[in-house]
Parts: sequence; structure tokens; C-alpha cells
Amino acid sequence: MILPFNRLLMSCVLVFLAASSAVPNAAAETALRIVTEELPPYNMTQNGRVTGMSTEVVQAVLKEVGVEASIQPMPWARAYELALNESNVLIYSIVRTPARESLFQWVGAIAPTQWYMYSLAERPVKLNSLDDAHGHQIATVNQDVGEQYLVSKGFRIGKDLQSSNKYEHNYRKLKVDHVELWISNELNALYLTRQNGEDPDKVLIRSLPLPELSSQDGLSMAFSRKTPAATVEKFRSGLETIRRNGVYDAIMRKWL
Repeated sequence: MILPFNRLLMSCVLVFLAASSAVPNAAAETALRIVTEELPPYNMTQNGRVTGMSTEVVQAVLKEVGVEASIQPMPWARAYELALNESNVLIYSIVRTPARESLFQWVGAIAPTQWYMYSLAERPVKLNSLDDAHGHQIATVNQDVGEQYLVSKGFRIGKDLQSSNKYEHNYRKLKVDHVELWISNELNALYLTRQNGEDPDKVLIRSLPLPELSSQDGLSMAFSRKTPAATVEKFRSGLETIRRNGVYDAIMRKWL
């Protein structure tokens, strides 16, 4: 009778160990990772914490759906690459374009955006169309929607486009005459100019509006394709709820 009992005991131990080892793996697979970039005033790090207009919307959705997850700021190209290839990744603030439509699972719009080609008032560049920008040096951010847009229109990185990892680098390039034009989101351009102690109305020229990139619902949050559909639907519902109950509008009034 001892041998069968030992076999039974061993079987119980193996089942327990298998179950125990499965729990951490399951948790790891379902852990949510939220990535963003330094794009003030939408997403930015202040005093060691991530804040901003879009960040507050994302945090309100997290609270609504009862999910806890930290937000990781990083260069946009890295965040974009993670959201393209990894599972359970939420990325914001991302512009929803036809070229990106099938690359992500879109939750919804979280902030307005208007895009322009800027030049300096002391060195204004007159543009009647985007074609007129050819032959000028233009500051862009690596893999952001402005750079992707210009590349799709025939502009070339390293020749026409001078790419950076940070938005503030491009404002500095424009100021020191390394570039003649700067493609930028309006709120970001105004914020960076003011942070430099200057009045945007006196310093910047909107050389060309870019309506293809601009919208009241221009910046979104989106999940990687490898994220479970149930998670995406939960966040869509959460975003719709904060839009209905006034939380979203209160955040917009605070920042705009």
C-alpha cells in the first residue's frame, strides 16, 4: 500500500507545482503596458510624474475601467515599435491616419490637434502649398505622424527632413537656423515657445496649415494588434463613459 500512496502524493505535488508556475506566466501575459512620449502639453514628465492633457484622459479611463498600470514615457520611435510588435501595449497620443488604421486597435480620440509648418518671424518662409516646402530644411521627429506624412509626400529624411528624438530639439534647430521650417502640432509648438520665454505670436509664423493631420479628434489612444479584443472593448466603453459624464470635458477645459 505504500507505493500507490507515494505515487498519489507525487502526483499531487506535481499538479500543485504546475499550477503555481502557471500563475505568474498568466499574469505576465495579461499585464498592460502603457507607452507614450514627451509631447507637452499632451504628455509630459513634471517633478517625476507623467501628466498632461492626454495623460489625464488616459488616467480617467483607467480609473473608470478599474485597471492599474504605470505609464512609461520614451522616445516616440521606441514606443511606436513596441505598440506595433508587442502584446498588451497601449500607446498615446497617436494620430489616427489611413496608413496606421490597420496597424493598431483604436480606442478613440482623446485630444484635439492642429498641425502647421512653422517658420520664424525673423526668417519667414512663405508657402502656398506643400510642394513649395521642397528645397527647404524641415525639422521633424523620428517616426511621428508629421515625419511620416512628409515622407509619404516625397520628402526624404537626411536630405529635406532633419529628424530628432525630442520635440524641443526641433524648436532649437529652428532658432539657431539649422532648419528653415518646423512641422509641429500647434499646442506643442506654443508650449515649447513659451517654455523658452518667448511669445509665440511674435516669434512663430504659421507658414502652412496641414488640414490632413488636423482635427478636433486628432490624437487617440490605441492598442497593439496582439491585445485581446475584450481589453480593447473595455477601454472603448470607459472612454465613452467619461465623455458622457463630463469628465472628459472638464479635462479639456483645464488644459485648453
